[in-house]
Amino acid sequence: MRYLIELAYDGGAFCGWQIQPSDPSVQEALERALETLLKVRTGVTGAGRTDTGVNASYYVAHFDADAQLDCKQLKYKLNAILPKAICILSVTQAEENFHARFDAIGRQYTYYLHRVKDPFLERTSYFYGYPEVDFEAMNRAAGLLLGTHNFSCFEKSGGDNKTSVCTVYEARWEPYRPELCAGKPGAAAVQADYWRFVIEADRFLRNMVRAIVGTLLEVGRGRRSMEDFASLVLPPDAPEAEASRRSSAGESVPGHALFLSDIRY
Repeated sequence: MRYLIELAYDGGAFCGWQIQPSDPSVQEALERALETLLKVRTGVTGAGRTDTGVNASYYVAHFDADAQLDCKQLKYKLNAILPKAICILSVTQAEENFHARFDAIGRQYTYYLHRVKDPFLERTSYFYGYPEVDFEAMNRAAGLLLGTHNFSCFEKSGGDNKTSVCTVYEARWEPYRPELCAGKPGAAAVQADYWRFVIEADRFLRNMVRAIVGTLLEVGRGRRSMEDFASLVLPPDAPEAEASRRSSAGESVPGHALFLSDIRY
């Protein structure tokens, strides 16, 4: 029988989702917990990789078991023995042919940025205190990402993917109000100092979102022109020799402010 797990995790303590030879991963922690409870080695398949330090406010995985399981009890027991950085949201029985990775048709990432000193966001948002940042220009540049393109210039070298072509469905900057500010005096005034970048695509390359955010911030500061940014978004049929190298784009932003925030099936 196949079971679907919905979970969330703080990526700060892990090298990412996927099992690594010598570093802690979310997948390894979950497989060990299942083996402890089910008394048999249990492999877990996730919806995809996340980079070292990157978080997931919503993640999906599946595993197989020979016997009928009490999903409610399993959720409770998993949360009891897993590290505090991992939270099981639900365990449900799935269709036998359900696949957490291959059945996903869209994945959404959210990157959080704050422009004023905030002691409550240091672990989950990127403090970017430059005085002048043009978010309207950044949104115009983000619009160039929409559609099917070759994103090789935003991809970290050394990946094992067969193609660098992705289809981006959504890409935008938007202000938001942190929960701790809601309803407090001055909350409306500070809202403009809290921003998030939301991007959804059919797939993502290694380090792609962090490189895109870093390059968009260069546009926002006037350090990179709209034309230069557009030149990094290549057509899907671009010859290999014309593909831009990673060094053409801007620096990657820190991973602690990046969240895998949704997966669509």
